[in-house]
Parts: sequence; C-alpha cells; structure tokens
Amino acid sequence: MSDWLATYPMNSHPEQGRSGAVCPFVKKSSLLDILRIGINPASPAGEEDVFTQIRGSFAEMERIPAPPGKERLRTIAIGYPNCDSPEGLAMLERVYKRHKYYTLFHFRMIAFFHAHNDIHGLWNPDFRPMRSPMPVLAIRYLIEQDSAFAAKHKIMTLPYLLRFGPVGVQRIAAHLQHKAGSDTAANP
Repeated sequence: MSDWLATYPMNSHPEQGRSGAVCPFVKKSSLLDILRIGINPASPAGEEDVFTQIRGSFAEMERIPAPPGKERLRTIAIGYPNCDSPEGLAMLERVYKRHKYYTLFHFRMIAFFHAHNDIHGLWNPDFRPMRSPMPVLAIRYLIEQDSAFAAKHKIMTLPYLLRFGPVGVQRIAAHLQHKAGSDTAANP
C-alpha cells in the first residue's frame, strides 16, 4: 500500500487532465509526516468492526502531531486486503456510505478506493482516480481547495460554504468559471 501511495496518488498522471499530483493532499501530508497508513485484516463479515475503526479514525486523526498551521493536512488511509471480493467491496461500500453525512457534518472527507472503482476524474471524465490495487478507505479534513468537489457534488456545497464562508463562495465561483472556460475551449 505504501508503494501504491508513493507511486500513484503522490505523482502526476498523464490522463488526469491537469498538472500536479493525482492527490496533492496526500503528497503534502506525507512530506509533513502526518499521513498514517494502516492495514486491517478484516473479512467481509467484519462490517461493524470496520465501521468502528473508521469512526474512531476521525478522533485518531486529531491526535496526529502536526506542524502549526498544517493540522488540516492530517490523513489516514487504511487498506483492506481481505476485502478484495464482491462481498468485501460491498461491505466497505456500506461502511463508506454510513459515514457520508457524518463526514459532511464534521467537515471531513472520506474516500473509497478499489481496483474496480468507476468514479471519474474532475478534469477528465475518462480518468479513474479512485482505483487502487487493494481496497482502501481514507479520511481527511475538508479544506478550502476542495471547492472543485463542492461544486461537483451538490451535497457538499452547504457544508463547504458553512466552513469557508465568503472565501468558499469565491473559490467555487472561480472553479466554475475555470471549468466553463475549459469546456468552451475543448468544445468550440
């Protein structure tokens, strides 16, 4: 899992549709040594244990020592190698969905990576940024730079704006303007 994190999300990808790392957030947290990686041997039958672990990870994230002003870059990624089956992926998907509103109300983000994830990229709809060699659940804070996600996923817009106020409005508007300009250039 460490190799995947170092070679995929922390680097650029020719298909992502923009320059820079696939996940700049993970790269920054790794460089600051505030990225925590874990492996959980849970099986598809371990849903409640996985749910409890993920819920507890939000409190654990708060305790990761971070340089002043960089606390919001703390990240936890947990791999589930024994859940790489339809039953395991379905269980992890349920855990992920059970945290959907919890994360929004606590200004956090949760992501679910796996080999068959078909969620498309923000900048290139043909790019699949959420693919990984083993199932992974990752958590982090909602940050100002998440305006692209808040603009795309309407369920995130209100929590994002509550957290970042007028600056958030400006960031979402700038993202939408940039996106409209990119779409116009790509489809004259």
